[in-house]
Amino acid sequence: MRAFPVVMPSGQRYWTVLDDDLEVVSVADRWLRNLRFGRDRAELTTKSYAGGVALYLRWCRSTGRQWPQAGRDLGLFMVWLKYTPAARDGVVPVVQPGPGASPVRGERRINRVLVAVRGLLSYAVTAGEAPRGVLGQIYELADSRDLPTEATGEDGGLFYRLRPVHRLREPVVEVDRAADAELVAMFVACRSARDRLVVLLLGRVGLRRGQAAGLRRSDVHLLPDSRGWAASTRVRTCMCGGGRTPTVPGRSRGTRGWRRWTS
Repeated sequence: MRAFPVVMPSGQRYWTVLDDDLEVVSVADRWLRNLRFGRDRAELTTKSYAGGVALYLRWCRSTGRQWPQAGRDLGLFMVWLKYTPAARDGVVPVVQPGPGASPVRGERRINRVLVAVRGLLSYAVTAGEAPRGVLGQIYELADSRDLPTEATGEDGGLFYRLRPVHRLREPVVEVDRAADAELVAMFVACRSARDRLVVLLLGRVGLRRGQAAGLRRSDVHLLPDSRGWAASTRVRTCMCGGGRTPTVPGRSRGTRGWRRWTS
């Protein structure tokens, strides 16, 4: 099982899942394609979900489980994720269990894989590929009585929501943001206009690493002003997903750097 990129005739891309015979897993492909084009999710989102689904299907195959009914055993899948290394060149390393075994995946990575698995199983239920009882195995019905007062709303009415059954508690890690002096030092150490632009995008614009790495020239609009340079630089919605479009004030020096990089 592996994630694989698909390029549409229009040039848009999404990620799907291939089995050991390099055949597309149909239900996963339909779900990921619907996420990308039907719900306007980012390409990197489908890549992350495809990787999580591939791990889930690999676990089902190695343990002799059928993926539509394996939702009741997601607790065992979480243990498998925590201690089973990723396959290299098609070969899965031998797991060495025992006291003091070092985890190969952290809590945050496991939770992201579980999000992908729940999304696949929920879509399979709506598409008739899995029984309806699967939803009760991966979600529990909760109401607003266990929420703090600030989250209950002004009306104070009782409402219900689905809460995931399987989830790890992620450690709270304080984010160590780079100081202005550190950003300036990195900017001065850059040897090309491309590297300086990357530092500016990550340090001042607010793009994530994956968004900056996947940035194309067509994703940036240069609006001419009276001086012949761009008045603003706008990152298109396709880079962010979910309809969020950050607007970046342009500067003539940054625009010249962008032009030198892409010309």
